[in-house]
Amino acid sequence: MRGYYTFFERALRAFNDHSTVSKLLVISSVSGGGLLAFSDANAFQSYAEGDGKKKKVVVLGTGWAGVSFLKNLKSSSYDVHIVSPRNYFAFTPLLPSVTNGTVEGRSIVEPIRNIARKKPFGVGFKEAECYKIDPVQKKIYCRSTDQGNTLGGTEEFTMDYDVLIVAMGAKSNTFNTPGVEEHAHFLKEIEDAQNIRRSIIDCYERASLPSISEEERKRIMHFVVVGGGPSGVEYAAELHDFAHDDLAKLYPSIKDYLRITLLEAGDHILNMFDSRITKFATEKFERDGIDVKTGSMVIKVSDKHISTREIKTGQTVSIPYGMVLWSTGIATRPVIMDFMKQIGQGNRRVLATDEWLRVEGCDGVYALGDCATINQRKVMEDIAVIFSKADKNNSGTLDLKDFKDVVDHISERYPQVQIYMEKKKLKTFDALLKSAQGNDNKLIDIETFKNALHEVDSQMKNLPATAQVAAQQGEYLASCFNRMEQCEKYPEGPMRFRGTGCHRFRPFRYKHFGQFAPLGGEQTAAQLPGDWISVGYSTQWLWYAVYTSKLVSWRTRVLVVSDWLRRSIFGRDSSRI
Repeated sequence: MRGYYTFFERALRAFNDHSTVSKLLVISSVSGGGLLAFSDANAFQSYAEGDGKKKKVVVLGTGWAGVSFLKNLKSSSYDVHIVSPRNYFAFTPLLPSVTNGTVEGRSIVEPIRNIARKKPFGVGFKEAECYKIDPVQKKIYCRSTDQGNTLGGTEEFTMDYDVLIVAMGAKSNTFNTPGVEEHAHFLKEIEDAQNIRRSIIDCYERASLPSISEEERKRIMHFVVVGGGPSGVEYAAELHDFAHDDLAKLYPSIKDYLRITLLEAGDHILNMFDSRITKFATEKFERDGIDVKTGSMVIKVSDKHISTREIKTGQTVSIPYGMVLWSTGIATRPVIMDFMKQIGQGNRRVLATDEWLRVEGCDGVYALGDCATINQRKVMEDIAVIFSKADKNNSGTLDLKDFKDVVDHISERYPQVQIYMEKKKLKTFDALLKSAQGNDNKLIDIETFKNALHEVDSQMKNLPATAQVAAQQGEYLASCFNRMEQCEKYPEGPMRFRGTGCHRFRPFRYKHFGQFAPLGGEQTAAQLPGDWISVGYSTQWLWYAVYTSKLVSWRTRVLVVSDWLRRSIFGRDSSRI
């Protein structure tokens, strides 16, 4: 009986001591449920969580994943806090439009506090950068954003958490190329786009000075884009439109000096798009006078020249430039790298999570967006336990009917099975098993089962680092939080093949809705589900409609649409602001 009295004595002390209240910190993460057990620590924890005390959830980041989580979180059972060095959400797909004044920077941002105040529960926000995560003590270490020391310099503080959601995004990947950090522009933040816009105008104004030599004027008016992905291609197209539609009228004496070069190390630009779109984009850029150089790898960037190595010939070329944009992919942030080393993931490029977005090797921490990748479990790792679940009589052999209770769970737990069946044009799981049986319709043993599924795991692919993926992950995680108590009682996920019962939630599944590639001149390419390819002026209007609908608020929708109308009537603003 002494154990029961100890439990109630500690619970009573906890009730009177507010410092022991359980907290839930969300840094792009989902909380798991606790179990009531009559060991002292677990019993106390269950009492604290079950007595109406809110868990403290801290979300690290105000990008697509973090904001999607916040917007879709409806449950008031959590004490939510957000930590981010920027106090707004930026609609990043329109950043290239900010670089040339088609859209103003403030039109595509929404203050986080505007989003937070619309929630039916309180949301705390701290404008600070998290520079260390301590998963053992369940703390994060933060420093305030440095505002040029006008307010007394930076401040450092710590926050504890119950559940941590990491949604910090990624940084631009320089591949350790010398000179990139010092001399190139990036396009990840609103400030980047605004700096690029000022640099474009600076180049035009300097090239207009009478004292500038002919050779120097040619160099200044040469704009180089490194990276033939969607961001680099769209920026090159936007720059071409800005230069020809607006700046040519304002700077007529130097318009003929303009050169735009797009450097891509691969065989072609837009390599994640259908070949028809790639061909159309390349031909359009050729007509527009944009020089596309494929097979050119940048090896060094100086203040006035960019050095490339031609992959086919090995020849090194030095290219003079006035401004260079670096758009070659993403890399992991230092704070995430340090966190990965602490939890035994130091040999990976990004954080590894399971299919429920829980960080592997770390309890109570979730990760989503560009900073993480889902480590999908291989079906061949569980092939024996899957077979044993179907083999209820322990006979060692099964017919097709014996699999009926596990078929749906297999497809849901291992999505690569469904992808493989679609590739092989097999309509049912029975058809997959029959293909391994052959013509004799013999009973299926474990070896035949392995033979049927041994190629399935080859269909596993990492999800792309896009806003679309991050937004869906944030929405999924919020849905799990909203239904936490319900799914504890009535699990809705697939069967636990290594264990009993079912998983609480269905695993995350990404649904691709298509992708756009604006190519300038009011023409856009779209690759939509069902292998539907659309290119041209009509697709530009689809792009307008989709992006307008995806903006985070009616305020930003009105501002962006008004910017488009302003540009069509008055042109783009060339002021250096």
